[in-house]
Amino acid sequence: MSPAIAAKEGGRQRRAGSHHHYLDVRSEAPPGLVLCPDGLPGGEAEALLPPPSPPPEASSRGPRGCRAELGSILLLLVLYVLQGIPLGLAGSVPLILQSKSASYTDQAFFSFVFWPFSLKLLWAPLVDAVYLRSFGRRKSWLVPTQYILGLFMIYMSTQVDLLLGDGEGRGPNVVALTGTFFFFEFLAATQDIAVDGWALTMLSRENVGYASTCNSVGQTAGYFLGNVLFLALESASFCNKYLRFQPQPQGIVTLSDFLFFWGAVFLITTTLVALLKKENKEVTPMKEEIKGITDTYRLLFSIIKMPAVLTFCLLILTAKVGFSAADAVTGLKLVEEGVPKEHLALLAVPMVPLQIILPLIISKYTAGPQPLNTFYKAMPFRLLLGLEFAFLVWWTPKVKHEGGFPVYYYVVVLLSYALHQITLYSMYVAIMAFNAKVSDPLIGGTYMTLLNTVSNLGGNWPTTVALWLVDPLTVKECVGAQEQTCGTTVAEEVSLGGSEGLCSIISLIKLSLVLSVYS
Repeated sequence: MSPAIAAKEGGRQRRAGSHHHYLDVRSEAPPGLVLCPDGLPGGEAEALLPPPSPPPEASSRGPRGCRAELGSILLLLVLYVLQGIPLGLAGSVPLILQSKSASYTDQAFFSFVFWPFSLKLLWAPLVDAVYLRSFGRRKSWLVPTQYILGLFMIYMSTQVDLLLGDGEGRGPNVVALTGTFFFFEFLAATQDIAVDGWALTMLSRENVGYASTCNSVGQTAGYFLGNVLFLALESASFCNKYLRFQPQPQGIVTLSDFLFFWGAVFLITTTLVALLKKENKEVTPMKEEIKGITDTYRLLFSIIKMPAVLTFCLLILTAKVGFSAADAVTGLKLVEEGVPKEHLALLAVPMVPLQIILPLIISKYTAGPQPLNTFYKAMPFRLLLGLEFAFLVWWTPKVKHEGGFPVYYYVVVLLSYALHQITLYSMYVAIMAFNAKVSDPLIGGTYMTLLNTVSNLGGNWPTTVALWLVDPLTVKECVGAQEQTCGTTVAEEVSLGGSEGLCSIISLIKLSLVLSVYS
């Protein structure tokens, strides 16, 4: 519903998250595409990966329950929460830009911020192959990456107010903001590679499925802190109405304050991980140690050439086209129609319990041999919700009154958002479970990154294209003043400022209908 939904889904993941697309192993699936070797019908199909050989130690000990690895599960949860912070902050910027009258072309340009999660495959083999053995394969990348991220946050806390503009003739510096948050997401994506790979060896084979749950819950919590909580505390109207006795012109925190606080949290947490957590080499195959950069890229190329993988990639690269416009533009359009951005953010608060519970419930249906059946079933409902969002934008100005919007309007938006979350998480958890199930620990970070990178790219490129198309596909009519035109920004301002005319803008409905029909 908010512009962050696309960012959230497209930006996170191994995503484990943004995230999430297509393909399951079932009898109707294309020949040659199966989930794992034990599902092969007598060699008639090709597996995505050969059966992993368990480490010698694994055969000498029985299955390990999740309680025995609770400390590792909690650590993964914390790392994914930290990963969600920059994603949430980046997702909040489009709403801030929209409130400052940024164009949709600017929004499309800023959407490139979320592309590092779709490009991380380019440097994932380096993260897998280059490391200090004495320090730890994953910690060699995780620790310096999080230190840089924390230090950069603290530095940007002194500069970000200038980039957002002063509101007195100087607007936001979209190019600089895009470069800044692109670097944030690049670091978060690198941390993602390291954590994804570490999860495959930190947890035993029987418990590795909890990595997907940690990712979903952790990133949801981090995204909530960096997006919903920040937007609420940054809003002067919200703070004056609910948190203060004496009104003030600013919110309780600014983006500068928020960046400084989380920069400090990153530094402290990373120091604790570096000093207290040791990598569990007991469950790491010894052959993992001999893989170099060249071997990793060669193995990656051999994976990409597999017919099953090529088919999988083609499907997930196009699966999100149908609802990309609704996910990316709905929140921006609602803000444009006068819905306060902090109100949209607060509508996500009742969704937090749902977002935490959904992965736990859905994981019961994705833990079997065919996790992507859930993905298939959720997709048609998400397409229908995209059309519902388009008509919600059309309906919004019709129910607006002087005092804002009626309570029943927010109830409708909340219900729409709840249904959207159900379909989103069904697709997200399913694809995460599938990717974790077929990833070989030999190149865990690279294998998982390959599948998740393509999933992210399948969500990001339609989002960017949809935002670029908003302005060309926007139809502006001056209602009530037949001789007035709204074709330019100046003319629109004249029309809106007059007593007779009103610019009626229709674009999301057209774009959503076109893309949904295509899908």
